[in-house]
Amino acid sequence: MTDTALAGASADQAASKRPARPSRPAAKPHGQWKVDGTTPLNANETWKQEDNGLNVRERIESVYSKNGFDSIDGTDLHGRFRWWGLYTQRKPGIDGGKTATLEPHELEDKYFMLRVRIDGGALTTEQLRVIGEISVDFARDSADLTDRQNVQLHWIRVEDVPEIWRRLEAVGLSTTEACGDVPRVILGSPVAGIAKDEIIDPTPLIHELSERFIGDPELANLPRKYKTAITGHPSQDVVHEINDFALVGVVHPELGAGYDLWVGGGLSTNPRLAERLGVFVSADVAAEVWLGVTSIFRDYGYRRMRTKARLKFLMNDWGPAKFREVLEDEYLGFKLPDGPAAPKPSTPGDHVGIHEQKDGKFFIGVTPTVGRVSGSILVKLADTLEAHGSRRLRTTPHQKLVVLDVEKDQVEPLVAELDTLGLSARPSLFRRGTIACTGIEFCKLAIVETKATAATAIAELETRLADLVESKQLPQALSLHINGCPNSCARIQTADIGLKGMMLPTPDGDPTPGFQVHLGGGLANNDRAEAGLGRTVRGLKVTAEDLPDYVERVVRKFVAVGAEGQTFAEWAHSADEGDLQ
Repeated sequence: MTDTALAGASADQAASKRPARPSRPAAKPHGQWKVDGTTPLNANETWKQEDNGLNVRERIESVYSKNGFDSIDGTDLHGRFRWWGLYTQRKPGIDGGKTATLEPHELEDKYFMLRVRIDGGALTTEQLRVIGEISVDFARDSADLTDRQNVQLHWIRVEDVPEIWRRLEAVGLSTTEACGDVPRVILGSPVAGIAKDEIIDPTPLIHELSERFIGDPELANLPRKYKTAITGHPSQDVVHEINDFALVGVVHPELGAGYDLWVGGGLSTNPRLAERLGVFVSADVAAEVWLGVTSIFRDYGYRRMRTKARLKFLMNDWGPAKFREVLEDEYLGFKLPDGPAAPKPSTPGDHVGIHEQKDGKFFIGVTPTVGRVSGSILVKLADTLEAHGSRRLRTTPHQKLVVLDVEKDQVEPLVAELDTLGLSARPSLFRRGTIACTGIEFCKLAIVETKATAATAIAELETRLADLVESKQLPQALSLHINGCPNSCARIQTADIGLKGMMLPTPDGDPTPGFQVHLGGGLANNDRAEAGLGRTVRGLKVTAEDLPDYVERVVRKFVAVGAEGQTFAEWAHSADEGDLQ
């Protein structure tokens, strides 16, 4: 035996005497149905398989509404009720410091938030009046316009839910899958079918998706919530970059008008912008493409950990090329043509103001204060619109309303009457650009108050910064988004100034409501070609009380030192940290 062989033999003998190196544990399954099987890997997945969330309606109607709140099964209450737009709301008087320490049953009241689903934001005045009357009769006159084109009511008793459903469904509305691990409300362009510069009208597609798939048990158990946005307007007015599935109107040089497909967007605590698949989607296959992407999420989405269950996590691992391949080969059975990207928007996507429709009539975009209205206002609005010849309106993804079909001679009289209802067609820069989530007033997840904080900030800034507005030193768009917790329902990472609610320490040791500041975010709009997330600066936090002071200070700094033609967002990303304090 050679020396080399002897050395090798000695090494083998030595190795045989050493304990075997433990093998690496196999990677935990993600809970992907097509990969790991359908065995539930957590409690949520278990109860979703045991009884589809849609089935709880029968129990609400026949048992819970008759026997009251205390008769509700816990899993139904905290799980399946969401499939019908119902969440328990926060018990009054519990401060934000206790949000993370109390159990759900300790935080919740015996009343519900009810979300009315409005696909595409399309409403008739009859439907609007019914929502308003429900609010007056059953919801203590509460009503909020959300940035998902829904209307949210509060103080709902389970005893009243069947009658509320009866009234809504009598006029073609519902709460079906307004919440839950399901296809949520379909965002649609508020000017679909009426805008002079529209590329393609998404109304037929939104109707088809709603009628075919909403309430379908086969799509009612997704890994997490699933958000859709569709627009055919060049302003890209449905915040498509932060939705799971989005179609944006484009013109293909050879195939004509259709859509550009985006997949995998979402914010919350792990923000990620959607990505283009690079395909052109014609109107005749758009519904099948939606079904394909939704089915991929159902079959391949990560179900083991709910914090990693949104479609954005799958897209992050797969990338657009693989996602397109799976979509075409496994779900569609045909290839989609390559397609162009939509150009930068040339007009604002909130549609505020007075605009001529393609038929010669006018639409009017109006702004409440951070979406807060009331049932009484909604009823008066329906009456006012009908008195001026309009019977259609739209909610928007920016907590606003768009009134349709107004004759030219009725525009100014209607604008004046809308203003008396707190709905301004010519709002201040700050009122126009501010949105706020529900906040601690009703939400069990919230840490701070938002709606009143936002309203106070708007009023203060309108006075304090009036000189900059009058001298036209401020940009035409400045967004201020206020959120009561880290979950970003108010899209804090995509605002010029985004505020994430938190409790801040004070010199005397008692925590006070405040915010972490995000600066320079935004979605594609007439001021920026591409979406981008806001910048955070370590230690940059502001108390709720000092919020107007901070916004005034940072805006004045921008005006003083920003370069000519530079947007606030551009400046915020390039500024020295000291200028942002």
